[in-house]
Amino acid sequence: MNNAHKIRFGMWVDFRNPSQWEQPWDRLWRELIDLIAWAETIGWDDVLLSEHHFTEDGYPPSPIVLASAIAARTTSIRIGQFVALLPLYHPVRLAEDGAMVDIVSGGRFELGVGLGYRAEEFAGYGIPIKGRGVRADEALQIIRRLWQGETVTFKGRHFQIEKARLSPLPLQRPNPPIWVGGYTPSAYRRAARYGDGMVPAGDLEQAYGAYVRELRAAAKDASRPRVASAAGGAMFFAVSDDPGKTWNEMAPHVAYHINTYASWSGTTQSYPRIADPAMLKSYPGFFTVLTPQEAVSRIKAAAEKVPIERWYTMVRPPGYSLNKARENLELFAARVIPHFR
Repeated sequence: MNNAHKIRFGMWVDFRNPSQWEQPWDRLWRELIDLIAWAETIGWDDVLLSEHHFTEDGYPPSPIVLASAIAARTTSIRIGQFVALLPLYHPVRLAEDGAMVDIVSGGRFELGVGLGYRAEEFAGYGIPIKGRGVRADEALQIIRRLWQGETVTFKGRHFQIEKARLSPLPLQRPNPPIWVGGYTPSAYRRAARYGDGMVPAGDLEQAYGAYVRELRAAAKDASRPRVASAAGGAMFFAVSDDPGKTWNEMAPHVAYHINTYASWSGTTQSYPRIADPAMLKSYPGFFTVLTPQEAVSRIKAAAEKVPIERWYTMVRPPGYSLNKARENLELFAARVIPHFR
């Protein structure tokens, strides 16, 4: 494939452990880290660690700790916190932790950020949900300046900082990449002003156009915008030589995931209630299983419309067999990824 269209491939892993498929926590997390270390050896480029708080299934509240554990087991895969719920963090603490992971990983850390939307999470941290956008904007400015070696004094609405500086600094220069996720005009603007790349949700072409316009408005270079696609909009995107069989095996776990999100109050996205896994056939945007060749065609079509740099997908819905997830990862690495090298 043309060099301009090379694509990195990454897997989102959330480390959840639902009660109906529960395993000992230490074993599950050890096996998931083993899976990530193995995936690196067969061609996967990135691993992304998502975050939520106060959930029944143990959604990891501190993925940066997992990032450090993964860094110790791997040598080349890039490790992203995707996404950190930025308004829940103090930016100096996050900058320090991110710098440490960047060092122990040999310069492989990436920070993805979002605003969050669950009122319970903000209440549990004693942080008002109102004003979280401004809080995130201030935090992004502080983190970038600290990572670039400045001694930072900052007087904002939410943060007042006197002469903060990092020691040691992260290895990556000028800073570890900062990605901003979202699908609203304010998210595109935040990504253009304070980020290094955009992870849009929703319609990829529309988001790309909006992001480019915001880059130009911010007097930033819009000739090579960095855009990552969450599997072209599909939450779970798997490949199989028998898509029907794999779909049936994964569907109960995908349904669990969607129902969990649907039950959370304060969500700004629309998640249906899935009473029967068969209902997922009506929602292909959540869950797609294709043959490897169909997947290649789907990704190429997306890349022709938007010059995506990265393609990410959730590879294991909560509770799904690790052995079956391994089969999917291996098939994807053998028969999809080589087409984009």
